[in-house]
Order: sequence, then structure tokens, then C-alpha cells
Amino acid sequence: MLPVPRADLVPNTFEYEITPLVKATGFREYDARWLFGAEINLLGIEALGLGLGTYIQELGQTKIVVGHDYRSYSLSIKQALIVGLVAAGCEVVDIGLALSPTAYFAQFALDAPCVAMVTASHNENGWTGVKMGAQRPLTFGPIEMGRLKEIVLGGQGLAKAGGSLTHVSGFQETFIADVSSRTKIKRPLKVVCACGNGTAGAFAPQALRNMGVEVIEMDCDLDWNFPRYNPNPEDHEMLMEMAKAVREHGADLALGFDGDGDRCGVVDNTGEEIFADKIGLMLARDLSELHKDATFVVDVKSTGLFATDPVLKANGAKTIYWKTGHSYIKRKTAELGALAGFEKSGHFFFNDPIGRGYDCGLTAAAAILAMLDRNPGKKLSELKDALPIAYTSLTMSPHCADEEKYGVVDDVVAEYEALAKGGGTILGRKIVEVITVNGVRVALEDGSWVLVRASSNKPEIVVVVESTRSEDDMRALFREEVKPRLAKWSQIGAYNQEV
Repeated sequence: MLPVPRADLVPNTFEYEITPLVKATGFREYDARWLFGAEINLLGIEALGLGLGTYIQELGQTKIVVGHDYRSYSLSIKQALIVGLVAAGCEVVDIGLALSPTAYFAQFALDAPCVAMVTASHNENGWTGVKMGAQRPLTFGPIEMGRLKEIVLGGQGLAKAGGSLTHVSGFQETFIADVSSRTKIKRPLKVVCACGNGTAGAFAPQALRNMGVEVIEMDCDLDWNFPRYNPNPEDHEMLMEMAKAVREHGADLALGFDGDGDRCGVVDNTGEEIFADKIGLMLARDLSELHKDATFVVDVKSTGLFATDPVLKANGAKTIYWKTGHSYIKRKTAELGALAGFEKSGHFFFNDPIGRGYDCGLTAAAAILAMLDRNPGKKLSELKDALPIAYTSLTMSPHCADEEKYGVVDDVVAEYEALAKGGGTILGRKIVEVITVNGVRVALEDGSWVLVRASSNKPEIVVVVESTRSEDDMRALFREEVKPRLAKWSQIGAYNQEV
């Protein structure tokens, strides 16, 4: 049996080579993320596999799909995870290099109830992690992650005979054929496909071509050094490169994919980025025409326009605001039988007849292209300009340690609740609602709002603001309200980006 994991081990020591290193902070709300080497070692990954295998058998399952993203260390991490899973008696099916949605699709295609995808998603190099699930198409939430943490850190993983490993070859082609099969575009469209040299470069260009569009590849060669920028279509740097490519090639749009391909970012034909919540609203308008009285789920970082849009109201659509996080929105979309779920970070969830319920950047891309195909006389910028006006910020994230971020957010929530209770205002506007389902979203009398919440997968606080007045007012909500308020806490560090 493996020794009980420890959190105090130092690399380049004897103990580090014979004992699992697993820091508790890596067990997050709905997946696992660590700095490889400093917060978890290979024996720690093996202990995670043993614990995960033990847990899924508690849930009555044994068969599990595994895959890995394109980073210099991901294959070795997957191998260590497999050692633990096999030791726990699991039937492991390895699909090789994969996107997260490829692994989710494999649960259906290979009849495997469980999944463990080795990926750090859009996190910078040095990070690793695992996205897990035991009930397709759902992934773990806080309850499951809490039990897994208890098993792993408590050394409760149980070795069991009967484990096996099967390698499935050619699954890349199987996934590409499936994800592109539901959409055949008749309208001529020129599309920039941006992958940031991440895993999606091996999947997205061919899938988009299969859908019937002309593809201009941008940073699609795999390079785990990510030489140009981190593959994250929510970051300004990647969006600006996408915009430059659209203008240079006269493209109709650019579609950008993150490191594990479960998110999609969009730049329109004018070279302007469209944040994922606004794309979600455009898709909801389009789909609600085809599916009357549809339900949509959106996260609390998303635009307030979902609640007031006249087209959605006319089509009988209903929108539910829910907790930010791919696991939360995915689960709520499934629970309500909603047609689709949208998250501002770029996760899109489509149930039948569009998708299978899990987040997939290429399924989202297909839905966006199909929307354009159904509106042959309109450019993407024109569909965007038809939306009611709201000025939404980038997602901004000041550093805050994992051990401290939730306490800071609790204090911020209390401040805003007290401000609202006392009849306080923000930049001269009354507070009309304080939503605390996930951090705090403070809605103002003119429809503007500010959001502060703890990141679920990084040592950061998440800040988003939206104004119904102007871009300058949106900046003021951040610079004159949220930023100085957060600055009162010494635990708040530098921002990754600011408006």
C-alpha cells in the first residue's frame, strides 16, 4: 500500500521519492488542480488514482475512460493516475491525447460510466489537474470532491484485484466525425481557428472543415511551450490575436479554443470580441425561435440582458441564473432539462437535439455557425448589434491565496449586504438586489451590476462588472467601486488584467 499522502514534502529529497505529496488545496469545488512538483508529485497522482478508483466503486462503477491534454508532463501524470486506478481494481480505457469533450464523448461511445481527464485546462504551464465524473454527462461537484479528498488525504484508497487497462486507438477521428456530423453549413463562411498551440489544434481545424466552412489555422501546431500566448480565449492577448487575424484575412469570424477544448471564444467579422455570455444570448434568441418556451441556464457572471431581452420574452423563454462553474451549470442544465446552459468563461452546454449535455467548444462552434447559416443575410456583428445595449467587462482576477480567498469573499458579501440593508448606493444608484448564490452579485436600479466571487480553480478572486449606461461607466464601476473596495484587504494581490 502507498503511504498516507503528506503536504510538507520538498522536491529533491529522499522522502519526496518514496511518499505521495498531495496538498489539500488541489481539491477544488468541481475538479482538481495542482502545481505539478510543488503541490503534488507522481506518487501523489497515483494516490489520487487509487482514491478515485475506490470512490467510483463506492458508487457502484468500475469502468473509467482516461485521456490527457498536450503538456510536457501530462502523459506521465496520466500513467501514474492509471497505476492507481488499476490498483483499485478499475477497468481503465485509455483514449490517449484528447480534449475534455473527447473524453466525455467516450463515456457514451465506449459505454464507460466514469471519466478522468488529465488536464490543467487553460491554466499556465506548471499546472496539472483532473476533471472527473461518474454519471454521464455530469462531472463531480462539491459533495463528490469532498468525499474524494477524504479518501485520498486519509489514505483510505483500497487496493483490489481485477484491474485492467485497454488502449483505444484512432479515437481522435471518431470524435471529430461525431462532433461535426450534426452541422452542415451551406453558407460560404471563412473562419479563423485559433488554438494557442494547445490540444485543440489536433481536433478543431478538421472538425470545422467537416462542418463545411473554410478554415484559416492560427497557432494550431501543437507546442506545449505555448510560445505565443496561453490557450485561453477569455484572455485579452489571445482575443487580440484572433481579431488581428480576422482583419488580415477578411474572415467572417474567429473561433478560439482553450487548452482542453471545452470552451470557445468568438471574434466577429469586424475584429471585435464577443464575450461568451453575449454569444449565449444570441444563441438563445436563435434557438428560442426553433424551440418555443425553452429554458436556459446562465452563470452569475453573465449579462443581465437574459432577464430582460424582448425576443426571449416573446418566444416564451425562461432563464435561470446559477452558480459559476462548468460542473454547476452542466448539472443545473441537466436537472431542469434546459435546452442549453451558458457560462461567461466560454463553457456552453447543449442538450438534445444539439448536444449531449457536456461542455464542448466544438459543439458550441457548430451552434454558432448554424446560427449564421440560418441568417444568411446577416453578419455576426449585425446579430450582435441587434442585442440590447450593455457594456460588460473582461473577467478580472486579482491574486488571493486558496486558503484565504473564500474568507475574503465572505467579508465582501457581508459588506455589500450591509450596504444594501442600510439603503446605500453605488455610484449614485440604489441597490435593488444582492444575489449570494455564488459570491455576491449586486444589481443596481438601472440594470447595471457588479460581481465578486472566489475562483473555483485558481488562487484568485473573480470580478466582473456590467453597465447599461456606457463603457466609461462600466470602467468606473470597477475602478471607483470594486477595485478600491477589494484593496482594503491585504490578501488581495495583482490583477491578471483590468479594464
